[in-house]
Amino acid sequence: MSRLTPPSLAALVSVLAAAPTAAQQRIEYDDYRLDNGLRVILVEDHSVPVVTIDLWYNVGSGSERPGRGGFAHLFEHMMYQGSANVQKSEMMQLVERAGGQMNATPNEDRTMYFQTLPSNRLNLGLWLEADRMRSLAVTQENLDNQREAVKEERRMRLDNQPYTWGLFEAPYLTYDSTTCFPYAHSVIGSMEDLEAAEVQDVQDFFDMYYAPNNATLTVVGDIDATEARGFIRQYFGDIPAGATPERPSCEWSIGTEAQELVHPDPLANLPMVAVAYRFPAHDDVDTPALSLLDLILGSGESSRLNRALVREKQTALQAQTLTMPRRLSGTMLVIAIANQGASADTLKAQLHSEIARVLEEGVTEEELQKAKNAYRSSNVFGRQTTFQVAEQIQHFVHFHESLEDVHDDLDKYLSVTREDVLRAARKYLVKENSYTFVLAPPSSAGRPRT
Repeated sequence: MSRLTPPSLAALVSVLAAAPTAAQQRIEYDDYRLDNGLRVILVEDHSVPVVTIDLWYNVGSGSERPGRGGFAHLFEHMMYQGSANVQKSEMMQLVERAGGQMNATPNEDRTMYFQTLPSNRLNLGLWLEADRMRSLAVTQENLDNQREAVKEERRMRLDNQPYTWGLFEAPYLTYDSTTCFPYAHSVIGSMEDLEAAEVQDVQDFFDMYYAPNNATLTVVGDIDATEARGFIRQYFGDIPAGATPERPSCEWSIGTEAQELVHPDPLANLPMVAVAYRFPAHDDVDTPALSLLDLILGSGESSRLNRALVREKQTALQAQTLTMPRRLSGTMLVIAIANQGASADTLKAQLHSEIARVLEEGVTEEELQKAKNAYRSSNVFGRQTTFQVAEQIQHFVHFHESLEDVHDDLDKYLSVTREDVLRAARKYLVKENSYTFVLAPPSSAGRPRT
């Protein structure tokens, strides 16, 4: 019996590259607006008897103003403090008793609230969301309570964790607060701004941004569209529209001079180096190429940074990239935590060297095809649940020119060439557009004993 020889990697890549791009999985949706401006998107999916109610308010930390930072994050907490017909913390209890789950997250561009419930409790979930949109309890007691909760969250997740400043605070320094305030301050908020907040400030924020004309409601799952329309009209239809909020703006440009900052991190045992690059808005033509480059550089054990710094040179315990796509401008962080005996200067030089190698040589066809496969896989597996589909819908509503992009956006990524990646890298990953942050641990002599 003859022995079959497996095809080479190059041959497989050649076959994959020649194959036609995979059609985006279609999502059939019903898109309409109520008279008060609430945008509603319904997706029927009867594969499992569950439904996700996903409500995005078009407000994040980017909508805040100087001296009043942290309001978007504060409202993530305030929205669970009760409304006209729901007691404090009762909403979560009602959802859990119905067999559901819920959560919320803010970022720079939006604030998201979701519930996933058995489909026969759709009316409960919609009623709860409508009641707090209509009549949130903005009181001094609730403000004081949740202000302290946010401050404690900041202490636990940011101030008292090693390296978190470099990951969650440093990137905002790459923007000028006078020309791009939306991305020049933290989502989590400052202690000073939270302390200065008054009830009227919070009420004004709610009235401006938590109105139906500033929200998109997506309902995905085992629903009857006619019945869902009836519930939505009944619960949300008479909530008054608010004023039209002024949209955030960000004037930014590719940097002209490399910058560097050394920041002490008393909680770290080893230095960390993070190099930040400003990227274009998410809907920019270069985004697919930059996203695939992100995967090639720093995603997984076979990524360039992990192979070079962790496995070969062994100067880093961890090396990766972290890209933050946003509506007006994005940021890529190239990150490495030093191994024992490796200095921050060594790590910094090696990170810049790996970026320089990309700018000089580009990426290989094998690397690009692998990144495309990973992106395609993520896209497919990212639409397996009602929650994932709802989030995909919301993403395209808020970050793309048309919701119809949900059907063909994948092809833009699968059509990226090596030349596209090299051109985008040479435009944005230049040293002049970099801001290097070094998180320096205390010296051994100065380190407190434990």
